[in-house]
Parts: sequence; C-alpha cells; structure tokens
Amino acid sequence: MINMNNLTHWQVKLSFLYTILIAFIIWEGNRYLHFSLRSYFNWYNKPFRKIAAVLIAISFYTVPVSVLLLLGWYSLFENGRANRQAIVITTLIIMICVVFIAHVYETVFLVKESENEMLRNEQLERAKAEAELETLKSRIDPHFIFNSLNTLSHLIEEKPARAKLFNDHLADVYRYILQHKERELVLLGDEVHFLHAYFSLLRIRFENAVQLRSAIDESQYEAWLIPPISLQLLAENAIKHNEFSDSNPLVIDVQQNGESLIVSNGLHKKDLRKASSRTGLSNLNERYKLIAGKEITVTTTADFFTVQLPLLKMI
Repeated sequence: MINMNNLTHWQVKLSFLYTILIAFIIWEGNRYLHFSLRSYFNWYNKPFRKIAAVLIAISFYTVPVSVLLLLGWYSLFENGRANRQAIVITTLIIMICVVFIAHVYETVFLVKESENEMLRNEQLERAKAEAELETLKSRIDPHFIFNSLNTLSHLIEEKPARAKLFNDHLADVYRYILQHKERELVLLGDEVHFLHAYFSLLRIRFENAVQLRSAIDESQYEAWLIPPISLQLLAENAIKHNEFSDSNPLVIDVQQNGESLIVSNGLHKKDLRKASSRTGLSNLNERYKLIAGKEITVTTTADFFTVQLPLLKMI
C-alpha cells in the first residue's frame, strides 16, 4: 500500500515515529475512555450496558482519530495523495486491535476486581464473625458472676463459714475466666483442670449432692483444643435444670470419644417457673460455629442429657 522507495532515509524514520505517535494517541485516548466509563457503568450490575458503552465509545474515538492521523501521514509523506483503500483497511485493523486489547484489558480488570470483591467480603465476614464472637464472650463473664453472687448470698445466710471458703475458691475460678475468656481456644487439660476447680465451688455448697466423674487420659490434655469455659457452662446448665440431693446425687460424666468430648448427666428435671431459653447452650454452639465451623450435638433421652463437644487437634 505504501511505497517506501519514494521516501528518503529520514522520511522513513520520521514515518515510523509518526506511526508510533498514532499508536500512542489511540492507546492513551482509549485508556482514558475506559477509566472514565468505570465510574458510570458497573460490570456486576449492568454488564451488557457496559459492553455497549465501551464499544460505542472506542468506535467513535478510534475511527475518526485514526482516519485523521492517517490523512496527516499522507499529507506529510505522500504530498497529500491519500490512498482511501489503505486508510480503510488500516483503520479496520486498528479498530480490531483496539477491541481485542479492550477485551483483554477489561477481562484482567474484571478478574482483579472480582478477587478484590471476594477479599473485601471475606474481610467483612471475618470482622462480623469476630464481632459476634466478642459479643458471645462478653456474655460468659456476667452470667457466671450473677450465679456466683446468688450462691454466695445463699451461703452467707445459711452457712457463713462455707461462704468464706466459697469466696476464696471463687477468686481462683474467676482468675481463670479473666485469663482465658478472650482466647478462642485453650488446651483440653486447662479446661479439665478448670472444671475441677469449678466443682470445688459446687461441693462447698452442695457437698455430696453433686459429683464429677472424669475419664480422660492425661496424655490427651495437650493434644486437643477446646473453646474456654465450655465444660463449666455444661456443668452449670446441669445444676440449673436438675433436682438432686445427697441421697440422689447429680453425677456429671466427662469422657473422650475420639475427636469428641462427651458430657452427660442423669436427667431429673427441675420444675422451673418458666421454660428454659437454653441461651447457654445456644451461646456455646454459636462460639463453636464461629471458631471451628462445627456444632455441638445435644441428645436428650428419658434418663440422660448428653452434649457432644467437638475437639480440635493441636497442630
């Protein structure tokens, strides 16, 4: 189409520079259009409108600019003898290249935007989960203190000597809660030791009317993790909902079965003024779902109430 033999050495060099200028102007112009259109059209909400807008914009920019710049080339290097067929073919080639590059450009942008959107959603979900978890944790402390103060008040009235002993043990138990309630997981051994410490409080008040049977191999204490204050909550739940006495004690069994901890007690339901909301178990289940993506299993039969807690392997 273009006869380079008619051009001098310097004209050939200048013509190549002019060609680079054409490419630069078309590239920068279309790039500006792409960035401008992004503020008006969204791939996720209106994809077809975005495609139509991009095609129309680059066509109305690329075609006339290409024709004008090509005419300029002929004016500079061919003394204005324009070759219409060459201009049409060259403009068509430029248009095809621009559309292809625009497609690649938008695809890369869309993939990157999708990844960023997924990352933002994950961060939002994580922040939401952490906020929910903190809310659940904050319920542990007031609930325990409320029950403990009720017990202490009862002992002061009926058994003052035991009230002082209860108060001393309460300080040790509450120290554990303060140290571990902000953590998501603790060693199984720490939680079992805390359960025994909590039972020392129960024995002060109820004496032999409550009993704990733990059948967990001590070699497993540092091999598994569990959300803190889980076992204490189950023991407290059993005390709250069952009748018991020295002659008919409440026995709480704790044993490990593979990757689960089984906590069970005999069922002697107490007549409550209002039905239980089971907030404690719901709280524990929500903590498990947020921390480990697992749920507890509650089984009730005519004689037993059993809760299965998933254990998390220590890495």
